[in-house]
Amino acid sequence: MPIKQVITEGEKPVKVWTDELDAYARSQLVNLSKMPFIHRHVAAMPDVHGGIGATIGSVIATHKAIIPAAVGVDIGCGMAAVRTSLTAEQIDEHSLKKVFDQISRDVPVGRNQHKDDRALTESARPFDAALTAMTQKHPQLLKAFGRFSNWVNQMGTLGGGNHFIEVCLDESGQVWVMLHSGSRGIGNAIGHYFIELARRDMERWFIQLPDRDLAYFPEGSEHFDDYVAAVSWAQSYARENRDQMMTLVLAALARHLPAFQATQAVINCHHNYVEREHHFNENVWVTRKGAIRARADDLGIIPGSMGARSYIVRGKGNPDSFCSCAHGAGRRMSRTAAEHQFTVADLAAQTQGVICRKDKGVIDEIPGAYKDIDQVMANQADLVEVVHTLKQVVCVKG
Repeated sequence: MPIKQVITEGEKPVKVWTDELDAYARSQLVNLSKMPFIHRHVAAMPDVHGGIGATIGSVIATHKAIIPAAVGVDIGCGMAAVRTSLTAEQIDEHSLKKVFDQISRDVPVGRNQHKDDRALTESARPFDAALTAMTQKHPQLLKAFGRFSNWVNQMGTLGGGNHFIEVCLDESGQVWVMLHSGSRGIGNAIGHYFIELARRDMERWFIQLPDRDLAYFPEGSEHFDDYVAAVSWAQSYARENRDQMMTLVLAALARHLPAFQATQAVINCHHNYVEREHHFNENVWVTRKGAIRARADDLGIIPGSMGARSYIVRGKGNPDSFCSCAHGAGRRMSRTAAEHQFTVADLAAQTQGVICRKDKGVIDEIPGAYKDIDQVMANQADLVEVVHTLKQVVCVKG
C-alpha cells in the first residue's frame, strides 16, 4: 500500500503509512517536522503511536544533529530470531511447559540479573574498556548507573515491559526462537543522562523548542561526540545481550527437546537507535524510534503481541521510508487503560494455545491492547515482503 496521508503543518512534510493516527501522535509528528535540521520529511510507520518526545514508529533523518529523546532510553532495543531444525511433530505441550520453566530459570527477567560473579569474557572486554573511558570523561554517569553498574551480570537478561522470549512455529511447522530486548538498565541510565544534558544545552543557548523532549546535540557541540560514542556502546551492548540470551534459550530447548541445529543464522535488528546513513544524495543521521531498517534484501523481524502472529520480512528499500518499516503491532491503548479494560479471563482467552503467564501482572500486554498486526503488515506492503509467518507456542514475559 502507498503512503496513506501527508501532514504539511510543519516546516517539512510528514509521510504516514496508516490512517490510524491519534491526535497526540499527530501533534508529536508535527512538532518533529518543525525542527530546523529535518532532512526531506519525517516518516511515520503503520504502527505509529505516541511516545516521549518523539513518536514511536517514527523515522527521523537529520542534518548534523541528533535528538537523544528520539533515540530514547531503551537504546538498541530490538529483536533476534533463529530457525531450528525442530518441527511441530517433535514437540508437545508437556515438553514445552518444561522449556517455559527452564527459560524462566535460566534467563533473568524484569529487574533481575545474573547472580553469579561472571568473569569478563573476551567479547565483553571491549565493552569494559569503552565504558571506563566514558565514565572517566563523565563521572556523573557512575551515579546515574547506580545498581546497574554491574553491567556484566545484566548481559543475557530480558528486562520487563513488552520484552519477551518466544518459541514459535512457522507456516511449515518449523520451530523458531524469537526474543525482544535492549540495553537494560545501563542503557536506560545513559539515555536519561544525555537527554538531560541536551535539555541544559537548550537552556544555555536560549533555544525555544516545540517540545522540551526535542532537545538536541548539534555536530561540533560539547557533548555531541560523547553522545554518539555512548549510544554506539549501548547499541552494541544490546545486540550482545540478545546474542547471549539466544544462547541461553537454545540451551534450554536442548535440555527438553530432541537434538536439533540452528538452520539459519540469527537475525538481529535494532528498532531504537541512530546511525549515519546516506539518503536522497546526502549523508544524514537516521533515528529509528520504534522502526527497523529495511533496505533491499535486509531481513527483519516484526512481532505481533503475545497472542498474535509475527513476521520475518525482507526489506524493499523504499526511499520515502528512509529504507525502514514498522517494528511491531504498536500499542492502541496505554498500559493503564488496558489494565482497566481487560480481565485475567480476557487474557486467558486471547492467549489460548500459548504457554505463558496468564495473571494480572501482564494484563497490560494483552493482545487487545495492541493494533491489528495484519493491518500493520497490509499497510507496509511497499516497505517489506513476508518471508515467514510465525505463531508462538511459548511466551516468556518480563
